[in-house]
Amino acid sequence: MEAVTSVRVVRPYVLELTFNDGRRGWVDVEEQLYGEAFEALRSPEAFAQAEVDPLFGAVVWPNGADLSPEYLYERLATPATPSSSRE
Repeated sequence: MEAVTSVRVVRPYVLELTFNDGRRGWVDVEEQLYGEAFEALRSPEAFAQAEVDPLFGAVVWPNGADLSPEYLYERLATPATPSSSRE
């Protein structure tokens, strides 16, 4: 079962993730930031508060929003480079 072991916010809406199997890469989650819990994360300051839930291996935020490790694993871009760079 996939589990996120570390998360780093690369820029707004882009996460650098490491999984328990050693796989590592970037995921752009901007398209998922809709709905009541996720709207608050459109603020770069709020999005930057991403953490790993050590029990479930999900990415979570203080407002209760979360992204499952399975969802993130499926969308991982490897090697660790953004799939759609805006830089």
